[in-house]
Amino acid sequence: MAEPTTPGPLAGITVVDLSRALAGPYGSMMLADAGADVIKVERPDGGDDSRGWGPPFVGEGDERESGYFLAVNRSKRSVTLDLKDEGDVQRLRDLIADADVLVENFRPGVMERLGLAPDQLEALNPRLVVLSITGFGEGGPDGHRSGFDQILQGEAGLMGITGPIGGPPIRSGVPITDILAGMFGAFGVAAALREREVTGKGQRITTSLLAAGIAVHAYQGTRYTIGGEVPQPGGNRHASIAPYGAFTCADGYINITVGSEGLWRRFAPVVALDPDDPRYATNRDRVVNYDELEAEINAALSVDTVDVWMDRLDAAGVPAGRIRTMDQVYAWDQVEYLGLVDRMQHPTAGEVTVPGAPVRWSRSGRRPPAPPPRLGEHNREVFGDAAAQGDH
Repeated sequence: MAEPTTPGPLAGITVVDLSRALAGPYGSMMLADAGADVIKVERPDGGDDSRGWGPPFVGEGDERESGYFLAVNRSKRSVTLDLKDEGDVQRLRDLIADADVLVENFRPGVMERLGLAPDQLEALNPRLVVLSITGFGEGGPDGHRSGFDQILQGEAGLMGITGPIGGPPIRSGVPITDILAGMFGAFGVAAALREREVTGKGQRITTSLLAAGIAVHAYQGTRYTIGGEVPQPGGNRHASIAPYGAFTCADGYINITVGSEGLWRRFAPVVALDPDDPRYATNRDRVVNYDELEAEINAALSVDTVDVWMDRLDAAGVPAGRIRTMDQVYAWDQVEYLGLVDRMQHPTAGEVTVPGAPVRWSRSGRRPPAPPPRLGEHNREVFGDAAAQGDH
């Protein structure tokens, strides 16, 4: 799908990104996709930890690149600074003094040891918007703990509601609390930049993997806070709507979501059910009798293929979808049409293909994606000849 490619709505905004791994880099990549100039500050000896996470890798030897790193660092510039060296810390301060946004996800106390405590940052650059992402939040009895996604998926209750019915807790297939914390952080930055237009002053934004995990509890949270029920893993079923979940066809699985009584009356005849059957006549009845209902639906669907049922359900106006494997997703013409895959020419890895940006702006367009940077690739560009940092 053709789309305008321009500098983007955040063009002119400079972000100094001290974060590593996933939550911070995901948030700063969102800002980069919107046009911000993101300067990723990395350790000289290996850089962001995720540069070493794999497989998969592309390239060979010292020039190999991690698929993990490539996934969340497009359209950024990389510089290297040794933050144990006072000269390099001063270069960092100089960068921050001219920046609009600072992103960091250090453990508590690190920024203070660098002389970059909140009051010091405000004195250095009163217009600076600072995003701090931690695992368990700042302060409190657990604020000191390191936060990794799987730990927070468990601690935030997400694993406790994920998995087969009656089975053990299961982690999400993607690092969901990392990604959500980055997204919430990027939202906070955008809001603070808007507020700065009014006040002329920056401010500090905090979020955490724990906060992100709890924020997306949605109706699962109110099942407990309002209903007093402790949700358990529910497999592919919805806790409050039926039929709403995954069902079995002759050659695979299909998701069907019957989210209203009108949809139920359209769906039931397609699978030879009586919409007025007293076991299933209302959504409440269907939730109570889900085991029987699911068995009858699976028996009906099992006689034909996913393609056949997709056509029948579409004709009846019933929402349904295939359950695709990753290769099927990336071969899907809808994904290609929407531009949800970015293909970029990396200087050492050749063409790299990564999941693309999900947001489009009708007027300001989208910044053309650039390949994730090599370690220290932009040292001379950023620091000039006075600091031949690149060559750390």
